[in-house]
Amino acid sequence: MFDIRDSILKSIKSAVKEIGVEEDLDFVLERPKEESHGDFATNVAMLLAKSLKKNPLKIAEDLKKAIVLPPVVKSVEIAAPGFLNFDIDDSYYLHFVVEVLEKGNNYGRLEWGKGQHWLIEHTSANPNKAMHFGHLRNTVLGMAISNLWETVGVEVTRDYIDNNRGISIAKLMWGYLKFARKDENDPVDLHFWFENREKWRTPEETGEKPDHFIDKLYAQASQEFEKDKDVEQFVRQLVIDWENEDQENWELWRLVMNYSHEGLRQTLERLGGVVDQYWYEHEIYKQGKAIVDEGLEKGIFKKLKDGAVLTDLKDYKLPDTIVLKKDGTSLYITQDLALTRLKKETFKPDKMHWVVGPDQNLALRQVFAVSEQFGVAPFDSFVHISFGYVTIKGSGKMSSRKGNVVYIDDLLDQAKEEVKSRLNDKEFTEEEKDLISENIGTGSVKYSILKLGRTTDLEYDFETSLSFDGDSAPYIMYTIVRGTNIVKQYESFGEALSVLAADEEISEELLKTHLIKEEEIDIAKHLYKYEDVLLEAAEGYAPNLLCLYLYELAQKYNKFYNNVDILTSATEDLKKSRVALTHAVVTVLSNGLKILGITPVEKM
Repeated sequence: MFDIRDSILKSIKSAVKEIGVEEDLDFVLERPKEESHGDFATNVAMLLAKSLKKNPLKIAEDLKKAIVLPPVVKSVEIAAPGFLNFDIDDSYYLHFVVEVLEKGNNYGRLEWGKGQHWLIEHTSANPNKAMHFGHLRNTVLGMAISNLWETVGVEVTRDYIDNNRGISIAKLMWGYLKFARKDENDPVDLHFWFENREKWRTPEETGEKPDHFIDKLYAQASQEFEKDKDVEQFVRQLVIDWENEDQENWELWRLVMNYSHEGLRQTLERLGGVVDQYWYEHEIYKQGKAIVDEGLEKGIFKKLKDGAVLTDLKDYKLPDTIVLKKDGTSLYITQDLALTRLKKETFKPDKMHWVVGPDQNLALRQVFAVSEQFGVAPFDSFVHISFGYVTIKGSGKMSSRKGNVVYIDDLLDQAKEEVKSRLNDKEFTEEEKDLISENIGTGSVKYSILKLGRTTDLEYDFETSLSFDGDSAPYIMYTIVRGTNIVKQYESFGEALSVLAADEEISEELLKTHLIKEEEIDIAKHLYKYEDVLLEAAEGYAPNLLCLYLYELAQKYNKFYNNVDILTSATEDLKKSRVALTHAVVTVLSNGLKILGITPVEKM
């Protein structure tokens, strides 16, 4: 099957030469937002207007006369101020129904990024507390973007930095010693704990998720740290003793970190998160100071009179920043520089990405600039994938610790229970109800975050996310269920889905003969757009484009479902054609949701 876009591009280039222009023009051939403007439009006449010193409408007329149209192009029309609009024969798009049936789950997999290796860091939640709603956009975006990249052929490595040392972790350690005691008369003493560990509660004993257990301890410890100087001194001594690798200190540190990591692992697993590489701060933080010495030696950094070390970023038009304080202690940027180089040396990615909130934009640009100064990689090979802020609408319904701070686990649990309550009148087993409600509930939360433009601030609405009408995961999932049921009913007439997918009788000629209604052609045209949307979404770090595409496809199918007889079609060939179209829609909707990190359901 030839590519109609390439064919039209070649026709335009030939027509440009035909009217006497030899220059190589960087013109655009794109699909208009308004379908009434044709299937493709080009601005080539407007680009030529300046050099030819002619009205673009006149140039468009000349080009129209010179263009030799590919066979499937029905017509080319001129639109002000000089666009050429191409209208494609409807039958062309029916090929893509057959292609979906042939490729199945592989439909949409491209080789655009073949040979490219990209690294993406996302989530990287602090291990002194559980993941709350504020982490969710970071995690869900990172997962969807990396899935998009893999779909278009990029090799992807997902990494995660675990900041498992420092004052915050020491606060948690003290909080455990203080607030997890079974007997308040026992001393808040590290050695006493080391010798009498059974006197401290565990998450298993309290029935709490491990990271929720430590989150509560950290919150309590932070309050005491702010108001009690003795507590502050105790905590700071824990940091010193940790850096001196005191055995008892490290035993307590390992214990609370194990609780944290187990809880975070459970949350990530529930979200479908994949991590290829964990970086642990305690293993790399010393490399940061070494990079400062190297920077001074190479003249990249400069030492101030008070002993602090400063960057030199005037060439980047960025403000300078301290990389080593006057007391000799390092900062986050010091570690980030060492880690960025370690990432490059370990994986040799062509591009490195950080999914981080907008407040870190300057800090990241400083890291990118210094990394280029060290020769790690060019500045433009480092990418900050920022995103808008998140708040929760009507959070009073959800369990929260403080204000709008809500555990991800609690949000997912509530979404699941809400869906399960709607399944009570369905004839499902309890196991089916549990699985369906988990997938719909989690998928609803994810989709409601991904459907909005990445940099747009988001006010999460619990009720809207679970709606079975409108732009939501349940609506798209219901469309999949509706289409799946059609195919299953067709199977009950003696046809097998596997046969349908591979049936040589499902040919372009069969579909061209029978799929002639407006609703059917509209779906076929939309299936054709799928690969373009995937590529645009992957290049622009924009999963919302895929969300919009899937929603529109679901809308088009439901219109078709409501207006057209499918299983009661007049002839067997017509019925087979419409079931094939249904199967193609189900396949693409399912493929798209999986890229977004959402598991489709077959019952609901």
